[in-house]
Amino acid sequence: MSEMEPPPPGPQPEPPRSRPSPARWIVAAAAGVAVALFAIPLLLDDGRPEGPAAERANAPAVCSAKSGPAKLDFTVKDMNGADVRLADFKGKVILLNYWATWCGPCKVEIPDLIALQEQYRDSGLVVLGVSQDDDPETLRTFAGTHKMNYPVLVGRDQPELLDAQGPLWGLPTSYVIGRDGAICTRHVGPATKDEFEREIKALL
Repeated sequence: MSEMEPPPPGPQPEPPRSRPSPARWIVAAAAGVAVALFAIPLLLDDGRPEGPAAERANAPAVCSAKSGPAKLDFTVKDMNGADVRLADFKGKVILLNYWATWCGPCKVEIPDLIALQEQYRDSGLVVLGVSQDDDPETLRTFAGTHKMNYPVLVGRDQPELLDAQGPLWGLPTSYVIGRDGAICTRHVGPATKDEFEREIKALL
């Protein structure tokens, strides 16, 4: 038999290419998603603040949009028998606290009211404690024992004063009132110092 001649020189056909496996497609898709997630914040960045500044900017309003003016046209005796005109406190931030000496939750709240009065008095805050039904002598003894540093007013026999801001459904009940005389918030039951402080600082 004669030997076979070698094939003529020239380009040889390429072997068939193998198709990418499904695993490679999955890896490629995952990489694309990761790149997109990284790029989206950069594309959406409009220079707005981030971190605590953004939290403050996005925080809900402290005061209720439905709040109306507080009724402060009252002259009331304090525990020492002096006349106190509530209207004289307009222009300050007022924490108006309805309470009683026999009220357990009121006693829990009083140290925080003392601390707030001490901390923010020079910034324009005044805490006013309106006792629901205690007599002046009881109030003086109680206030001295608990070292209350804010005006303690006698609400006894003054239903118009007690219901001036709305019916008292329980004690303590507190109103935070802005410098413009508008009611910011109402708390039925004891509130924490942090809650009061957040509202007060927004109004000072």
